[in-house]
Amino acid sequence: MLHQQVFVATFFIMTKRLYYDSSEVHEFDSVVEEVVPLSPEQARPAVILRETAFYPTSGGQVHDTGWLTVNGGDDGAERLRVTEVTDAEDGRVVHYLEASARLPVAGTAVHGTIDPERRHDHMQQHTGQHVLSAAFVELYQMPTVSFHMGEDYCSIDLAAPSVSSEQIAGAEERANQIVFENRPVRVRYVSRAEAEKLGLRKLPPAERGELRLVEIADFDLSACGGTHVGSSGQIGSILLRKTEKVRQGTRVEFVCGNRAVRMARRDYSALTEAAALFSAQLWDVPEQIRKGIEESKLLRKQKDDALDQLAELMALAALRDQSETHGRKIIVRAFSDRDINFAKLFAQKVTRAGTPAIALVASTVDPPGLVFAQTPGGSADIGALLKQVLSAVGGRGGGSRDFAQGGVPLDCNVNVEQLLRQAAGTIEA
Repeated sequence: MLHQQVFVATFFIMTKRLYYDSSEVHEFDSVVEEVVPLSPEQARPAVILRETAFYPTSGGQVHDTGWLTVNGGDDGAERLRVTEVTDAEDGRVVHYLEASARLPVAGTAVHGTIDPERRHDHMQQHTGQHVLSAAFVELYQMPTVSFHMGEDYCSIDLAAPSVSSEQIAGAEERANQIVFENRPVRVRYVSRAEAEKLGLRKLPPAERGELRLVEIADFDLSACGGTHVGSSGQIGSILLRKTEKVRQGTRVEFVCGNRAVRMARRDYSALTEAAALFSAQLWDVPEQIRKGIEESKLLRKQKDDALDQLAELMALAALRDQSETHGRKIIVRAFSDRDINFAKLFAQKVTRAGTPAIALVASTVDPPGLVFAQTPGGSADIGALLKQVLSAVGGRGGGSRDFAQGGVPLDCNVNVEQLLRQAAGTIEA
């Protein structure tokens, strides 16, 4: 996760960041200051510009993408795709290009173009986050400790052990009220001493130079270096989707603007399809699902009970029809229509029926397997017997003296019933 951090505009920053003064700058002219050479640690071509409007991944917000055009846009100009933008530790902005791009040399003039749809989306999400975080503080005194912007959704982590559904609805309503009021969003720069007097929602760690403040009129004031819309109405809407417990508190997932519309449409389409399957109204779907789950649990229990009774009756019938050998009954059975779980259940019923017995059972349903069991305390070593039988065919398994289970390789073309007869012959010998 990318954690929220504060951006500081000082004379130490080597790349001039054009988006600081206006997030609406989508095109600009600049010069290549440095080419980042390829190396084992640097596998992608990259350049550093004198100034840039490309936003680098930082502060929870993901980077811009776009193009750099060399030679001023003439017919012979080369257009280089910018795939990622990052902050270097020394304050420079690194623009990564497609792997196949031919790097321009230092001093080359370039024309930069930001992907406008991606930029606008990020402006909506980031400004929406400011509004939402301020709403949680205003209503419930829940500060935001981190912010993450993903490709499909965003999230904030609140310093709160839990957030109720009523609080989620309340924060969403208050945030959208600020959106509908279309309050101005302004950027200004102040010293830290001045910032300490302004009542910022969160005062950043001590830094030299000026702080860049983003203000939503009469509602929120924060130190931030991200890109933002010019007024709260441009956020579009704020939709809270779910919450989950995390180490530092509670994570709230949300989307803003065009994302909110797309997500709401997707959710509505899914809910409509579910309602049609249940022949129910949209609002009845949760209850229909609850009923379905309960019915499924009941049917599963009924099935398990029926299988248990069937296994017991089959075990008693097998014991009744089998004569004793050396004071015990040896039951050999291969199931072609029952899985290994039923084979195991049948073996347990045979050996727990009160008659000294050994059960040599198999299932030929993929994957085929063997289950050997004896009445507890019997004289045979069932685990050793199973290993002996399976070793000859490359199978694996094991267990105790009274119970063992193993698998038969699918590609060995073994006759499972023959393995059972072989095991029975070993016991009878």
